[in-house]
Amino acid sequence: MRRILVLMMLGWAAVAAAQTPAPPKDGAGKAASEAHRKEDVARHRQMARAHEEAARCLEAGEKESVCHERLRQACKGIAVGRYCGMRHEH
Repeated sequence: MRRILVLMMLGWAAVAAAQTPAPPKDGAGKAASEAHRKEDVARHRQMARAHEEAARCLEAGEKESVCHERLRQACKGIAVGRYCGMRHEH
């Protein structure tokens, strides 16, 4: 069973590597990379603001379920996971 899982994981890594496009050889690759970096920074800041608001909500004595729902709504479309985890879409 362990051998099958290892082979499956290696297979998925190979598929992911094969699907990653090679960067263009001209300067367009650097520009695209910089644009991606700026978008990534913006998402992190948006997630940080959402988490700060959730912390303030909890400090104010609101129910945890209310604060978590607000957090979920604030993070919709920018992060993955139920509570706006730091694993974000790339």
